[in-house]
Amino acid sequence: MELLTTNNVWMMLCTALVFFMHLGFAFLEIGLTRQKNTINILFKNIFIITVGLLLYCLVGFNLMYPGFTEGSSGLIGFSGFGLDAPLTDKGTLDLTYNNGYTYWTDFLFQGMFAATAATIVSGAVAERMKLLPFMIFTIIYVGLVYPIAGSWKWGGGFLQTLETPFYDFAGSTLVHSVGGWAALIAVWLLGARIGKFKKGKPQAIPGHNIPLATAGVIILWLGWFGFNGGSVLSAEPGATSLTLVTTCLAAAAGGVLSFIVSTALYKNFDLTMFLNGILGGLVGITAGADQMTPTDAVIIGAIAGILIVFAVSLIDKLRLDDPVGAIAVHLVCGIWGSLAVGLFGSLAGWNQLLSQLKGIGAYAVFCIVSSFVIIYVLKITLGVRVSEKEEIEGLDSHEHGMKAYSDFRLNEH
Repeated sequence: MELLTTNNVWMMLCTALVFFMHLGFAFLEIGLTRQKNTINILFKNIFIITVGLLLYCLVGFNLMYPGFTEGSSGLIGFSGFGLDAPLTDKGTLDLTYNNGYTYWTDFLFQGMFAATAATIVSGAVAERMKLLPFMIFTIIYVGLVYPIAGSWKWGGGFLQTLETPFYDFAGSTLVHSVGGWAALIAVWLLGARIGKFKKGKPQAIPGHNIPLATAGVIILWLGWFGFNGGSVLSAEPGATSLTLVTTCLAAAAGGVLSFIVSTALYKNFDLTMFLNGILGGLVGITAGADQMTPTDAVIIGAIAGILIVFAVSLIDKLRLDDPVGAIAVHLVCGIWGSLAVGLFGSLAGWNQLLSQLKGIGAYAVFCIVSSFVIIYVLKITLGVRVSEKEEIEGLDSHEHGMKAYSDFRLNEH
């Protein structure tokens, strides 16, 4: 009982840290975008976490953990609506549910992950997507697409039952790439912001509050202690300590290599590239944080940081407009993190690498098709893009009728 209590307290603490990450995402997104869209971005982030939790309670948790039976396809299952905690004959919570934590803690921890996928999309479509279509997309993607995808691995589905199981410790693919693929499709279907490209060349649209963006990244880094540390699913000292060390080292290496490479290429010390390099390192290590040595973690994070610089440049060349770098961070580094499991650490080997490729491919197909269908149908029915007037004047005044900083006066002493 004492061990269960210790493990459960650790899992609840990690749940709180992952919840705190949503503030980090909000700060990062508003910091890297313009002041006139701040309320809109904050509204979306609050909508995602509130509705996401309710959807995960209603259908998501039981879609993601359906209890696949032997001989099933392992593609989709459903164990019923709502939460149905295991009870003893006396009607009390059955504490033998898991050696690491209770049923309720399991639901809440996983629920925090579920909302993250839509948050990734929120940043990528910032400043030009209508609010109602985004909310409808969130409901479908978080309520149905994410938990079905998650069941393929974490729910014991077909990727878990491969001869060499696909491995994704904390979600480089299951969380970050699932959000990243949807972000890519959404950005493509939406089109770029007005003024982002002139004569085919990308133009900088500076964010209005880089200190807030920096605070957001630090909060996300802190939250990743819960994101990866909680994915150990217990408070076992060796595993949790190693996971936190590899997580931190990858983040540091990602940031440092990103700023070095970007400085060498563009001859300026770009803080935003530094920040996204940190996030890229965190996403990159997430798939195998418990399997890597500290040296492995530094290499994985460093490569993720380098990838960020070139991915951001490629996305611009493709004339895709991603205001916060979500595609580079979550999709590109999510793919890299999953591949790294087959190249580094205790699981490295050809068979594992092949399984990683199968998993990446399966999630790519499912997420690309599902996000395209959802957003395209919304585009031809409700429309997904705000009007030119609304975009120029800002979504805060048109969608919400308020300003984020209405009491502030510039140049006032």
